[in-house]
Amino acid sequence: METVAVSSPWTIAVAAIWLAWLLYWSVGALGNKRAARVDSLGGMLVYRVPLVLAVILLFMGPPGAGVVWLWLRFLPPSAAWHWLGLALLLPGLGFACWARVTLGRNWSATVQLKQDHELVVAGPYRWVRHPIYTGILLGLLGTALVFGQWRGLLVLALAAVAFWFKLRHEEAWMRERFGSRYVDYMRTTRALIPGLL
Repeated sequence: METVAVSSPWTIAVAAIWLAWLLYWSVGALGNKRAARVDSLGGMLVYRVPLVLAVILLFMGPPGAGVVWLWLRFLPPSAAWHWLGLALLLPGLGFACWARVTLGRNWSATVQLKQDHELVVAGPYRWVRHPIYTGILLGLLGTALVFGQWRGLLVLALAAVAFWFKLRHEEAWMRERFGSRYVDYMRTTRALIPGLL
């Protein structure tokens, strides 16, 4: 098994795409509605710690001995895998951006209820209840295919666990806020993958 060059054109392209998305995401946070209820620090740590670990793994270079196996390849080096990865990464992040635009000023990075919080079921929210997470996870799957390394799969797994905890917490608050309207929405719309999950 061989490792992939950290500075290959493919990894540089992936890093540039994620950094551009992160810049958009940060700027888009400006002007959101004020929070009426905010998650506790302990609640945030449950999903933030795995996400921070995922980001570190995504962007750090190979370490010394110990976890170097994470930089070994699970896929053979091939332009086909790289292109397939980009073909998942770009629409995945685009889907997340569409969902973010659809949420408008109701969006927040942490579990929150906003003042005058609205239940959004339009746009990508017609197909899944958490399209931002769906899009990011699709982007991470694409990234794992471009890298072809075990760390990409670990990043995907860490993000999936973090988002699962976060969405369960969010949905408890949404059921409290919107009652039967949200319960009906949950009955008709899957959490992350249309028709499956």
